[in-house]
Amino acid sequence: MSLPLAYAWSRPAARIQRIMFEISNVSQRFGERHVLKDISLRIGERRVGVIGANGSGKSTFVRLLNGLLIPDEGTVTVDGIDTRTDVKAVRRKVGFVFQNPDNQIVFPVVEEDLEFGLKNLKLSKQEIASRIDSILGKYKLEHLRQCAAHLLSGGEKQMLAISAVLVMEPSYVVFDEPMTLLDLRNKKLVLDTIHAIEQPIILVTHDLEHLEEFERVIVFEDGQVVADGAPDDAIRYYTQAMA
Repeated sequence: MSLPLAYAWSRPAARIQRIMFEISNVSQRFGERHVLKDISLRIGERRVGVIGANGSGKSTFVRLLNGLLIPDEGTVTVDGIDTRTDVKAVRRKVGFVFQNPDNQIVFPVVEEDLEFGLKNLKLSKQEIASRIDSILGKYKLEHLRQCAAHLLSGGEKQMLAISAVLVMEPSYVVFDEPMTLLDLRNKKLVLDTIHAIEQPIILVTHDLEHLEEFERVIVFEDGQVVADGAPDDAIRYYTQAMA
């Protein structure tokens, strides 16, 4: 049960130096269900966490950020590009990592899966090979290059999914609960990888301790933003509401 919405508070917008994502009066419905209700946010920090109970709207929210969903009402822009009018440009800018890597891995062999998106960018064979060599080396996955993707462990699959996003060199990366299906060892591997990514990231997670060093945490409840601020304050609000 959440705190009354009247007690919700927001992070001062003046602290944002550059607007990367702007969400203006966004509402989203699935059938009769009102999943998001008139959301307006500006996001310009390098590390942003998104938390909330199951069904609170947080996963729907982040899917709007790279055009996986187009809002029923309102607008979402990335660096000024409207997802409604140029979704391809937005998806080139915003990489998206799903909770379940099986929803993301397309081809049966690791190398082929990494090649897929790069071929769509019309890159030369030399550039494609160079990027694949670099990403496999960076994450110590060279030994998996010719492996069958469906035979990888859960952690290896998630690292492949992350690599397939990062090899595209997006401007931003969104993670939707990427550690939920992993054991403790692989959670740490994926978390360390996330923290080391150079691009600004947005992370949806139930593991609140992972957000302690983030710049901002946004709390969703019943399709609305009920808290938005520094991690300590936002997490405290959320844990009190859940109690």
